[in-house]
Amino acid sequence: MIPSIPRLSDYDVSALHGFLPTEPPLELLPDPYFAPWETVLRNLQSLMLTKRLRSVVDRLPVLETGLLRTEQEWRRAYLVLGFVAHAYIWGGDTPLEVLPPPISIPFLQISHHLEVPPVVTYASTVLWNWKPLFLHEPIDNLENLATLSTFTGSLDESWFYLVSVAIEARAAPIISLMLDAVAAARYNHSEIVIEALRTFAETLDDLGALLTRMYDNCDPHVFYHRIRPFLAGGKNMADAGLPNGVLFDEGRGDEQYVQYSGGSNAQSSIIQFFDIILGVEHRPTGTKPHHPSYDSSASASDSESSFSPVANGAQAPPNSFIRDMRRYMPGKHARFLEHVERVANIRDYVERHRDNRALTTAFDACLAMLRSLRDKHIQMVSRYIIVKSRESRSQTRSLSPRHPAPKRLNLASAGASAGGAIKAGGKKLRGTGGTALIPFLKQARDETGEPAIDAWARRLLNNGPGAGAARVEGESWYGGARMTKMGEHASGEIEIVGLAGTWSVDDSEGGICHW
Repeated sequence: MIPSIPRLSDYDVSALHGFLPTEPPLELLPDPYFAPWETVLRNLQSLMLTKRLRSVVDRLPVLETGLLRTEQEWRRAYLVLGFVAHAYIWGGDTPLEVLPPPISIPFLQISHHLEVPPVVTYASTVLWNWKPLFLHEPIDNLENLATLSTFTGSLDESWFYLVSVAIEARAAPIISLMLDAVAAARYNHSEIVIEALRTFAETLDDLGALLTRMYDNCDPHVFYHRIRPFLAGGKNMADAGLPNGVLFDEGRGDEQYVQYSGGSNAQSSIIQFFDIILGVEHRPTGTKPHHPSYDSSASASDSESSFSPVANGAQAPPNSFIRDMRRYMPGKHARFLEHVERVANIRDYVERHRDNRALTTAFDACLAMLRSLRDKHIQMVSRYIIVKSRESRSQTRSLSPRHPAPKRLNLASAGASAGGAIKAGGKKLRGTGGTALIPFLKQARDETGEPAIDAWARRLLNNGPGAGAARVEGESWYGGARMTKMGEHASGEIEIVGLAGTWSVDDSEGGICHW
């Protein structure tokens, strides 16, 4: 029996807003009973500045979550406690590994209800952390958005979250469009599939332009030193001061340490939807494709046998980072992606109709635009993390031993120290999700081109390190577009060219977030 096309309403997905809530998130929990939580969040920056946050949180009452009535209230409570918890852990000179009962007990209950881990996630910082300035204006317009909460109170942090909100909103119509294309492919309505793919490619190009607006109002120095440390979880954070992870003290005495990844754009359901619907397959970092390369002489029968429904749905191996990130999505959103995996057929359909040039061109254009989007993200990671990390190490080395820098242990300082030991100790800069990400990001980008159908497009899109594709020093060519901000050499080294000079970075560095 052919599985049914998923209904968006069954999975808390909106045809208008996609994975964003249909109604703007609550700006305040309406019941005065929860005023102690809201008061702490409203004064978060002042409490950290005066070093009172931890003592204030320790004295909070343990509030009952049973008084949360609507899903909007549960989401708001998750946002509030997530921000307070991370500020409690990372907001001092050294991180604290134990969260007290006033936070631990309700945070665990709320997380269980929403089917998300008790940690700051993409859902709490992006999906449920925005409001429109004017209700009658669209929310895919950055000039019509504001955040509800930040750790630093800075414009830079708000902008960092809001760019993702706008991307989610701008991409939302693609969900229904491509599910209609899946249905059309079942009945061989190629014209509908072609038009859907063309619109998809244009939207992906638009999203790339929207992503680069990050540079408008988010300063790399502010992000690296002030914002990024608060987004870290407890996974792989020994160098940052959390060797065991985090312990949620519920007052029982038998609690165990847990390690969760921090907030990450890999937790965006819309980005994973793009991969699934196009049949892009991601593997654990460092592994090679498990299927043979496809050339223009491959037969239709070969294609059909190679692309089983599982492969076509782009199911990642159980131990892959991409798959693991679904645990950090709202439960219904993760189940929606699983349902889409069972029905995704576009890649298989295009493979079986490779003689339809308009169809294959539209499909390959989507892959090219998605690969370009990932390339832009690697450039952003380089600018916001790699360059800032090396600047920090350079400044640390230049300080006089008589005047050492103030010691404040967090993700930024740990990244700088670890980065300085790359060659000697093999340590790597960590992203907020707890993993070294340049290798991950580059492999994810290169994997995006693997399903390409046309032989020329496949050569163009599969031009990763060592692939033998033509390169221009300091430039990359994708789909005829020249990208001059970053070049990647055959050795795997990335070169970033900017107004102040050229930096070279290697695979050992980490990233902002995970796309």
